[in-house]
Amino acid sequence: MTHSNDTVLYTGKTRTTGGRDGAARSSDGNLDIKLSPPGSGGAGTNPEQLLAAGWSACFIGAMGKAAAALKVRLPADVAVDTEIDLCKEENAFFLQARLNVSLPGLDPAVARTVVDTAHQTCPYSKATRGNIAVTINLV
Repeated sequence: MTHSNDTVLYTGKTRTTGGRDGAARSSDGNLDIKLSPPGSGGAGTNPEQLLAAGWSACFIGAMGKAAAALKVRLPADVAVDTEIDLCKEENAFFLQARLNVSLPGLDPAVARTVVDTAHQTCPYSKATRGNIAVTINLV
Protein backbone atom coordinates (compact mmCIF):
# COMPACT_ATOMS: atom_id res chain seq x y z
CA MET A 1 0.00 0.00 0.00
CA THR A 2 1.48 3.34 -1.02
CA HIS A 3 1.11 6.37 1.14
CA SER A 4 1.20 9.94 -0.11
CA ASN A 5 4.59 10.57 1.53
CA ASP A 6 6.23 7.43 0.08
CA THR A 7 8.89 7.88 -2.57
CA VAL A 8 8.64 5.34 -5.39
CA LEU A 9 12.23 4.65 -6.45
CA TYR A 10 11.44 2.41 -9.39
CA THR A 11 8.52 0.57 -10.94
CA GLY A 12 9.23 -2.67 -12.78
CA LYS A 13 6.66 -3.14 -15.52
CA THR A 14 6.06 -6.39 -17.38
CA ARG A 15 3.39 -7.84 -19.59
CA THR A 16 2.86 -11.59 -19.38
CA THR A 17 0.68 -13.59 -21.74
CA GLY A 18 -0.11 -17.29 -21.75
CA GLY A 19 0.62 -17.97 -18.08
CA ARG A 20 3.16 -20.70 -17.41
CA ASP A 21 3.23 -21.58 -21.13
CA GLY A 22 3.58 -18.01 -22.28
CA ALA A 23 6.02 -15.14 -22.43
CA ALA A 24 6.94 -12.10 -20.39
CA ARG A 25 8.47 -8.84 -21.54
CA SER A 26 9.43 -5.74 -19.61
CA SER A 27 8.26 -2.32 -20.75
CA ASP A 28 11.87 -1.35 -21.60
CA GLY A 29 12.50 -4.61 -23.51
CA ASN A 30 15.45 -5.62 -21.30
CA LEU A 31 13.54 -8.70 -20.13
CA ASP A 32 12.03 -10.77 -22.92
CA ILE A 33 11.57 -14.40 -21.96
CA LYS A 34 9.65 -17.52 -22.77
CA LEU A 35 7.87 -19.26 -19.89
CA SER A 36 7.50 -23.01 -19.37
CA PRO A 37 5.99 -24.96 -16.48
CA PRO A 38 8.58 -26.32 -14.01
CA GLY A 39 9.81 -29.77 -15.00
CA SER A 40 8.18 -29.61 -18.44
CA GLY A 41 11.44 -29.56 -20.34
CA GLY A 42 10.23 -26.46 -22.18
CA ALA A 43 12.68 -23.81 -23.38
CA GLY A 44 11.48 -21.12 -20.98
CA THR A 45 11.99 -20.18 -17.38
CA ASN A 46 9.29 -20.19 -14.71
CA PRO A 47 8.02 -17.88 -11.95
CA GLU A 48 9.89 -19.81 -9.26
CA GLN A 49 13.24 -19.24 -10.99
CA LEU A 50 12.40 -15.59 -11.56
CA LEU A 51 11.51 -15.09 -7.88
CA ALA A 52 14.74 -16.85 -6.86
CA ALA A 53 16.85 -14.60 -9.12
CA GLY A 54 15.15 -11.38 -8.03
CA TRP A 55 15.25 -12.22 -4.34
CA SER A 56 18.94 -13.25 -4.52
CA ALA A 57 19.95 -10.02 -6.24
CA CYS A 58 17.97 -7.87 -3.80
CA PHE A 59 19.30 -9.84 -0.80
CA ILE A 60 22.91 -9.25 -1.86
CA GLY A 61 22.16 -5.52 -2.01
CA ALA A 62 20.62 -5.65 1.48
CA MET A 63 23.68 -7.52 2.76
CA GLY A 64 25.90 -4.79 1.29
CA LYS A 65 24.02 -2.15 3.26
CA ALA A 66 24.15 -4.29 6.42
CA ALA A 67 27.89 -4.86 6.01
CA ALA A 68 28.54 -1.14 5.46
CA ALA A 69 26.64 -0.32 8.67
CA LEU A 70 28.87 -2.83 10.50
CA LYS A 71 31.95 -1.33 8.81
CA VAL A 72 32.88 -4.62 7.16
CA ARG A 73 33.28 -5.37 3.48
CA LEU A 74 31.35 -8.10 1.69
CA PRO A 75 33.67 -10.58 -0.02
CA ALA A 76 33.99 -10.06 -3.78
CA ASP A 77 32.71 -13.60 -4.36
CA VAL A 78 29.54 -13.22 -2.26
CA ALA A 79 26.80 -15.49 -3.63
CA VAL A 80 23.23 -16.43 -2.78
CA ASP A 81 21.85 -19.71 -4.09
CA THR A 82 18.10 -19.37 -3.69
CA GLU A 83 15.74 -22.31 -3.93
CA ILE A 84 12.02 -21.70 -4.36
CA ASP A 85 9.84 -24.78 -3.94
CA LEU A 86 6.41 -24.95 -5.54
CA CYS A 87 4.48 -27.25 -3.22
CA LYS A 88 1.02 -28.80 -3.12
CA GLU A 89 -0.95 -30.01 -0.14
CA GLU A 90 -4.25 -31.59 -1.18
CA ASN A 91 -5.61 -29.00 -3.64
CA ALA A 92 -3.69 -26.00 -2.33
CA PHE A 93 -0.45 -24.73 -3.91
CA PHE A 94 2.13 -22.81 -1.89
CA LEU A 95 5.76 -21.74 -1.95
CA GLN A 96 8.65 -22.21 0.43
CA ALA A 97 12.20 -20.89 0.11
CA ARG A 98 15.80 -21.39 1.13
CA LEU A 99 18.48 -18.75 0.69
CA ASN A 100 21.93 -20.36 0.88
CA VAL A 101 24.33 -17.50 1.46
CA SER A 102 28.08 -17.73 0.83
CA LEU A 103 30.21 -15.04 2.50
CA PRO A 104 33.69 -16.59 2.24
CA GLY A 105 36.32 -15.14 4.55
CA LEU A 106 33.83 -13.32 6.78
CA ASP A 107 33.84 -14.22 10.47
CA PRO A 108 30.82 -16.54 11.01
CA ALA A 109 29.29 -14.34 13.75
CA VAL A 110 29.64 -11.23 11.58
CA ALA A 111 28.26 -13.13 8.57
CA ARG A 112 25.22 -14.22 10.61
CA THR A 113 24.60 -10.60 11.69
CA VAL A 114 24.86 -9.41 8.06
CA VAL A 115 22.44 -12.12 6.89
CA ASP A 116 19.94 -11.55 9.71
CA THR A 117 19.98 -7.77 9.15
CA ALA A 118 19.56 -8.22 5.40
CA HIS A 119 16.60 -10.53 5.97
CA GLN A 120 14.92 -7.79 8.03
CA THR A 121 15.54 -5.05 5.42
CA CYS A 122 15.37 -6.80 2.02
CA PRO A 123 12.05 -5.89 0.34
CA TYR A 124 11.62 -9.46 -0.96
CA SER A 125 12.13 -10.86 2.53
CA LYS A 126 9.60 -8.36 3.86
CA ALA A 127 7.10 -9.28 1.14
CA THR A 128 7.26 -12.97 1.95
CA ARG A 129 7.57 -12.74 5.76
CA GLY A 130 4.75 -14.60 7.45
CA ASN A 131 3.44 -15.87 4.12
CA ILE A 132 5.89 -18.63 3.20
CA ALA A 133 8.42 -20.74 5.10
CA VAL A 134 11.89 -19.24 4.58
CA THR A 135 15.21 -20.67 5.75
CA ILE A 136 18.43 -18.64 5.54
CA ASN A 137 21.55 -20.83 5.59
CA LEU A 138 25.16 -19.71 5.77
CA VAL A 139 27.10 -22.09 3.55
